[in-house]
Amino acid sequence: MPTNINMDAIFHEKQEGSLCAQHCLNSLLQGAYFSAVDLATIAQSLDEEERQRMAEGDINSPEYLHFIQQPSSNMDDSGYFSVQVISKALRVWGLELIPFGSSDAIAATIHPEKESAFICNFKDHWLTIRKLGYQWFNLNSLLTGPELISDTYLSMFITQLQREGYSIFVIRGKLPDNEADQVLRLMPAVQTQRPTSLAERNQQQQRPTSSAGASTSSSNIVSLGDLQSALEANKTFMSGGSGRSGVSSQDEQLQDAIKLSMQGVSGGSSSGEPAEPVDVEQLRQKRQAFFERQQQTQQGASSSASASSSQNDQELKDKQTVEHNSTPVPLPSRKPVPKPAACSNAAANFVGGEDESEHYENDEQVTEEAMLEAAIRMSMQSQEKR
Repeated sequence: MPTNINMDAIFHEKQEGSLCAQHCLNSLLQGAYFSAVDLATIAQSLDEEERQRMAEGDINSPEYLHFIQQPSSNMDDSGYFSVQVISKALRVWGLELIPFGSSDAIAATIHPEKESAFICNFKDHWLTIRKLGYQWFNLNSLLTGPELISDTYLSMFITQLQREGYSIFVIRGKLPDNEADQVLRLMPAVQTQRPTSLAERNQQQQRPTSSAGASTSSSNIVSLGDLQSALEANKTFMSGGSGRSGVSSQDEQLQDAIKLSMQGVSGGSSSGEPAEPVDVEQLRQKRQAFFERQQQTQQGASSSASASSSQNDQELKDKQTVEHNSTPVPLPSRKPVPKPAACSNAAANFVGGEDESEHYENDEQVTEEAMLEAAIRMSMQSQEKR
């Protein structure tokens, strides 16, 4: 489905050199009625008229000699033409330029939508705003095409041009008939895509050639999701407490990978310089090497923890075997010892600070295994009471 309807019927000349005055007149008249040669002829006739007026005095006067030595004020070699040239060219068609805001154009300042066309000038640039059918169009030659303007926006657009320094002129007189006016009266134009400036379009056309190296590998650019996953993995590795000796070098490699990825995603560096082409294969190898080292470090730490856990489990198993499978050794009889009133039943079996030999009749029968067994039993009894 076309984005713009009936816009092709409008005559619009694009900028060539500094011939904006020629483009302005032809867009106003909706046809290629004037060429640069035609306008140059008009400019030369104006120069001759001015010379004749100056020669009416004294051709030997300093003023006249200075005047004939000056270049033309109505045109130059670049293609610029003065407002006098524009005005004289319009008089050929019975049209007149009226300054916007003057006493003759008060109605135009109140209801600009009731006029037929405007010509605007800022420094060396000319542009046309014209009504075709029942719609207004900006026919600026610096645009890629005509721009549709609503009646509401027309007044604001003219005010904006005045603030930017443009001189506005109202066109008075009957404009020549044209095909675009007839077509748009029957079927108004529809514009869903605004035209861009020629300078912007040229920049867009030059971008693919300047960034061809980066665009060829656009399908292999690392995504932001991969970057976030790499950052999360790095945070987990940094907080794991193992492999600290290799953190700095691995982190530097990860940062290099991130920088390359960000260059591929953003299309440039933060300093505004064009980004160098990204070597995707080198980036993939760096990231793969980083994750392999990280996985090996984590596996080593996991193996160490597993070995330590196995050793602890074996020690605990041996201890339980000793507790449950060893043959109980009967304690030798001991002499009755007075129990302190403040001691509990568990503490009464051992009196702190006294020699064990004082409580047993036969000290030789007390072996280390018996003492260990007695201590285990006392510990188990104490836990059961709790």
